[in-house]
Amino acid sequence: MMAVIAAVFALAGCGGSSDDGDSTRNVPESGGLREKLRAAGAPAAADFPAVEGRSLQQMADSMQGGPEVGLAGQTFTTGENRLAFGVIDAQGSFVYGKTAVYVAPAPDAKAQGPFPAPADVLVTDPAFKSRQAASESDLFAAVYGADVKFSKPGNWSVLTVTQAGGGMLAAPTQVKVIPPQKDDIPEVGEAAPKVQTDTVASAKGDEESIDTRIPTAPELHQESFGDVVGKKPVALLFATPQLCQSRVCGPVTDIALQLKSKYGKQMTFIHQEVYADNDPNKGLRPPLTAFNLKSEPWLFVVGADGKVTARLEGSFGLNTFENAIKTAL
Repeated sequence: MMAVIAAVFALAGCGGSSDDGDSTRNVPESGGLREKLRAAGAPAAADFPAVEGRSLQQMADSMQGGPEVGLAGQTFTTGENRLAFGVIDAQGSFVYGKTAVYVAPAPDAKAQGPFPAPADVLVTDPAFKSRQAASESDLFAAVYGADVKFSKPGNWSVLTVTQAGGGMLAAPTQVKVIPPQKDDIPEVGEAAPKVQTDTVASAKGDEESIDTRIPTAPELHQESFGDVVGKKPVALLFATPQLCQSRVCGPVTDIALQLKSKYGKQMTFIHQEVYADNDPNKGLRPPLTAFNLKSEPWLFVVGADGKVTARLEGSFGLNTFENAIKTAL
């Protein structure tokens, strides 16, 4: 018997919607990652067992255990949520395959699902790779994402199921769900705080003081958020590529740079570093405080009216980032 409640394998140390379309469209043409994502990128509910009145524990008992799940976010509220995660095998490698999620308010409660969780990639084209980039062999080269609805606050049991090794591999975890009124981070539909972000000009040309990416990306530090919000769409990314408590800040910043090359004429792309003086011991920079953030990375897409149209926490790949951008265009 596999216990539904288990320790979380930390895919993202600090901390929307799931993806649609072809998850391989942004993957380099050559290499094994494309083949792995082709298998994992288009799951359907019909690919997984129906609940048929069974509890989450009964669903777990009907499947094979072994892998662990690592959550890529920590902020969940009642209603629709993006549940992002990785599935890790005993050797510490990412498990690729069609994946879905089942949830319940307790292990012995009736399971809900399956919610398909397509895989998304964090590997960019070579022209946009930094020294902190994700490579195809990295554990964090991909992430699963499912749209899951939690009906009430409290601790919820989660079971991820991946088709691999000729069977259904199940991995358990738990999330804490809070009421929306206790979530003080700007939500979709709310006005974004009109905060000034760091620019090359405000840093008097000292790019490294406002960007730990190697090399720096001055293209993402040309305009302050407070000067453009409410005038044009904005993609605001809070991330610290060199100091991230996980290793996904570098890859998501690379993704921002790649998508700027495609959508830069339609919206402003801004990267904001996390720690004052790039020193974790000195606390957070003012823009993070204004957004009430306590984790990284975070992406906020804001429409021309100044209201948030999408927000993403933790690990998110090219397709998820691009789909978020489209909500403001």
